[in-house]
Amino acid sequence: MAELNRRAMLGWSAAAVAGSLAACSEASSSTAASPATERRFANKVVVITGATSGIGRAAALAFAAEGGKVGFCGRRELLGRQVEQEIRAHGGEAAYIKADVRIEAEVKSFVDRVAQRYGRLDVAFNNAGITLERPLHEYTSQQWDDVLHTNLRGVFLAMKYEIPYMLAAGGGNIVVTSSSNAIATTEHRSAYTASKRGLVGLVQSAAFDYAAKGIRINALIPGTTDTDLVRRAAGMENAPDAIWEIAARQWAKSHVPGLQRMATPQEIAAFAL
Repeated sequence: MAELNRRAMLGWSAAAVAGSLAACSEASSSTAASPATERRFANKVVVITGATSGIGRAAALAFAAEGGKVGFCGRRELLGRQVEQEIRAHGGEAAYIKADVRIEAEVKSFVDRVAQRYGRLDVAFNNAGITLERPLHEYTSQQWDDVLHTNLRGVFLAMKYEIPYMLAAGGGNIVVTSSSNAIATTEHRSAYTASKRGLVGLVQSAAFDYAAKGIRINALIPGTTDTDLVRRAAGMENAPDAIWEIAARQWAKSHVPGLQRMATPQEIAAFAL
């Protein structure tokens, strides 16, 4: 716990986190999955990056539960197959394709394969992201590039290959996962913050490029969410679940004054839907 307190469990801005989580709490009650007869994404094709865990995984399950045909990618093949199987076990349609958003050829292949498999592309949730925390001068160039290429360039590549399919279909929707760090951040997050703030600018400009052509592009700016990424950044990836849950609750009491807890991946996924 002393280590957790020292690092402030990622130290998100309390105000930004509280606002984001309060909004999540309200949204989750009104955007939960609808009954099967009212499924919002029936006959829609959805692509998701970074869906082997966390927010992306929750979104893949939620879009599929709402009738979407979900094609998703991630680097961890075992986890990807597990998500695919879980969706199909509940009667949904999904296809996992291993792809690394840092590699242009793999991004293009992923988007093309989903569109060819299902015949079109209606929705994209560009969510893949990583973090690496340290003082700015301690980043190697490779480490800096790894964060920026995953979080920012990876979204550019995904949109570059998703948008032509949406233009051909007469429209679509793109949602990008940014972060509350784009609004207010703290120490050791230069690379992550630069990438997430860059995404806000990317979305704002691209939204103007394609609004008249029927494509809406928006960014989510979540507060701290209880995901594997957050757990790793806190240095508690290998801690027992019970210990993590206690530590997370203690951290949230002082950092999330509204709800006094982190958001859940399902709450952020509800925004994406």
